Amino acid sequence: MSFHVLILCTHNSARSVLAEAMLQHWADRLGLDVQAHSAGSAPSGRINPMALQVLGEAGIDSQGLHSKSWEVFSGADAPPLSLVITVCDSAAAESCPVFWGANGAPAKVHWGYPDPSVAEGGEAVQRRAFELTRQALGYRMLQLLALPLRDMPRDALQQAVQDIANT
Repeated sequence: MSFHVLILCTHNSARSVLAEAMLQHWADRLGLDVQAHSAGSAPSGRINPMALQVLGEAGIDSQGLHSKSWEVFSGADAPPLSLVITVCDSAAAESCPVFWGANGAPAKVHWGYPDPSVAEGGEAVQRRAFELTRQALGYRMLQLLALPLRDMPRDALQQAVQDIANT
């Protein structure tokens, strides 16, 4: 059974989408049975074009990415989540729906990043903010994928992802 990770952000248009794409990219490259998903509490309904641009420039597949509500992952037909990651402070502070995993509630962690879509200074500055966010998320996703995910009890996973947050 796949290890399912849900990445949450308020609008599901930039950070969470970058994280989903980077996690799936690295999992596929490493031959790991990990499925990345992203969603938002108030989805914008569109992916920020700058997010798609930096993914494309890095050779990361963005097909199938779309902005969606986190409610998609709280129903009976939702994939069994093993880990939920919030990547923006507002989503981390919101009351989330109840998510279920294969063995009860998934582990949860907050890996906060500034919103690259509000970087001030023009298009070049904003593009750099998106690229730096993509790189930072990619690095954390590699750290996550280095863990023995399938063999970790929930408590050990919870501690390990919190340790990644603190680095």
